Amino acid sequence: MKRLLLLLLSASCLFANASEKILFVGNSYLYYNNSVHNHVENLLREHYENESVDTKLTAIGGSKLQHHSIDQILNYKNFNLDKPVNKIIFQGGSSEVITAKSRENFRLTAKNYSEKAQAIGIETYLYMTHAYRDSDVRYEENLIEKIKLAYYEAAEISNSTVIPVGIAFEIAYEKKPNIKLHLPDGTHPNMLGTYLAASTVFATLTGVSPEGLKYDYMGRVNDKAFLQRVAWLAYLQNEKNIKSK
Repeated sequence: MKRLLLLLLSASCLFANASEKILFVGNSYLYYNNSVHNHVENLLREHYENESVDTKLTAIGGSKLQHHSIDQILNYKNFNLDKPVNKIIFQGGSSEVITAKSRENFRLTAKNYSEKAQAIGIETYLYMTHAYRDSDVRYEENLIEKIKLAYYEAAEISNSTVIPVGIAFEIAYEKKPNIKLHLPDGTHPNMLGTYLAASTVFATLTGVSPEGLKYDYMGRVNDKAFLQRVAWLAYLQNEKNIKSK
């Protein structure tokens, strides 16, 4: 009887997770290369073996988080849905991490938006952006430290979960210095960068490694196994960072 109950509970949890509706909020970092949210959706559908996972995106090119209307975000009818999403992933503008003032503004916006979402039962996540490469005029050495500071502090005061995309990029470049995850502009991700980001989102949402998943955007992703492994390493590093605080 106990075994049957456990099986029923496991099936129930799997079905609940597989029926997730997830909204991504951000800018061009999300919508380049057929959009992170579409790739996350395909990874989740393969993992759960269920087509009912539904992801949506609202994005404004070059935007900061404050440029999005939280009231419009929380109105599920704006996204052609029949009920509210159960998870929202907020991505800040890449420049929001640079100064103490901009980081403070990002923290307060993340707190405000997350609290409003959580008040109606929505789980909130913060999508940690990646650092610039030196072809971008805003490049600075060790920018990842400011990025981590901004996102971990914002997550703490907003009761949100960090998705460590920025950490994943750093790990990938450390392990394979010649890999290219950015476009020549030094800021936007290329296809490999977008796939790495999607795999990191997958790992954070599920707590499961993406390693072994077959989805590769119709064969357009080289180094798939490496990127999946890096995404999992970033997830583990993120968990370690959170526990150390």
